[in-house]
Parts: sequence; structure tokens; C-alpha cells
Amino acid sequence: MMTAPLTLDALDVDLLRALRDSPRAGVLELARTLGVARGTVAARLERLERAGVITGYGPDVDVVAAGYPVQAFVTLEIAQGALDDVAAELTARPAVLEAYATTGTSDVLCRLAASSHEDLQDTLLQLNRSPTVSRSTSVVVLSVVVAPRTLQLLENRPRTAPRRAPAYRDAR
Repeated sequence: MMTAPLTLDALDVDLLRALRDSPRAGVLELARTLGVARGTVAARLERLERAGVITGYGPDVDVVAAGYPVQAFVTLEIAQGALDDVAAELTARPAVLEAYATTGTSDVLCRLAASSHEDLQDTLLQLNRSPTVSRSTSVVVLSVVVAPRTLQLLENRPRTAPRRAPAYRDAR
């Protein structure tokens, strides 16, 4: 059963920003930063975690700095009904950082990381040997234009002030 998405208010977004800016901050430090009670921060964090808005606390890893400077996006056309098999194969390959089922001419979009162009080629050859992959197309990443982000999206929507955080409302 799918639950309705959580409606974020201004305090939720500011809490997420504070966590992004100081991912190792404790509840007390976050409460001081935001000017709200410690219990408010703890309750908000628990609610955001339970709703699946916060999915983890890092660390964020830069794959280039970790020795994998070559990245590519790969689209896969797969055999009809083979999505579960392809998902299992992709999950078993450490070079696959993420993969998504898509609409359009391809069925799956993957992001790969490799230590060299030769390493990328080996991974692509392995993917093409799969009986469930009928065709692949790859593009090599030259540079990152916009790094993965979410906070700008959340900040873009007008937010209401939290009903039960008077110190927060007064401070803003």
C-alpha cells in the first residue's frame, strides 16, 4: 500500500538544509541552529525518517576521488518481461551505481563508474553478454554540470510556518 507523500513545512526544509550543511550535527546542535526545542527536532527527524524523506545519513562518497574517474550512462533494451532478471544482474555488478526502469526506446538507464576506460569497456562487454540484454548504448560523462541535489527542489515550493514551533516562527 502506497502512503501519501509527506507535506513539508518551512521547519522541515530548514532542518533538511541544516543536516546538509552539518551532517554530523546532533539533535541539540540542530535545535540551537534552528531556534526550536530539542524535542521538536527529534520528533521532526523521526517523522521524516518514518515517511522515507530522510533515507540515510551518509557519508556521501565522491567516486572520482575514490579512484573511479570514468563514469558513463548506459541505456539497456532488454528482453520482454526480464526486468527482474536484469535488476538482479545489475545489482550484482559493483560498477553499477544506480539503475532505473524507463519509458521510451530503452528499458533501463544505468550510471556506471570505472577506474579506467578499459575497466568501463570490460563492464560494458559483460552487460552485453547477458542473455536478457538485447542492446546497450553508452555515453561517457565528461564533467558534472549539476551535481545530484534535492534541497533546491524542496525550497522552491512555498512553505507554511509550523503550527507548534512558536520560537521558530518568531525567529523567521
